[in-house]
Amino acid sequence: MQLETERLILRKFEADDAERLFLLDSDPEVVKYVCTPPAKDISESENVIKMIQQQYEDNGVGRFAVIEKKSNLLIGWSGLKFITTEINGYKNIYDLGYRFIPEFWGQGYAIESAKASLDFGFYDLDLPVIYACAHSENTGSNHILSKLGFENKGEFEEPDGICFWYELKREKYNSKK
Repeated sequence: MQLETERLILRKFEADDAERLFLLDSDPEVVKYVCTPPAKDISESENVIKMIQQQYEDNGVGRFAVIEKKSNLLIGWSGLKFITTEINGYKNIYDLGYRFIPEFWGQGYAIESAKASLDFGFYDLDLPVIYACAHSENTGSNHILSKLGFENKGEFEEPDGICFWYELKREKYNSKK
């Protein structure tokens, strides 16, 4: 299973992705607004890949490795995750997420990969709604979610601060398809 955009390939994570994933997850700027500290050892990234691969098996979806076609490098991850634990009173929902290595920020990759993931969720999986959340101080991510058409439905408390809760219904989604 693989998604493709003009500049990106979104594919399942492979064990060989650990080094680039560690580059992403060990950067304090990347994990500034999430509830996990920067990774200290590549084994943490190897374990994350195993966890995501298990999600593919258990739920049929999971975050995708994002490969830039031009460089053939893993530049981040993006995609849907089936959330089985409760978050903001919701459970058994599909969540859109993305994270990129800072040198690739500001180039439209988050929006490009997110649109591919939303198309997949709404048109291939036939989902009626997709959710997302972002730390209230993460202006970049909040801007991206708004630009994608997500509606801010309020806020909730997380251990690392206030997060905004977003919802996008299929009939409100503005895809190019």
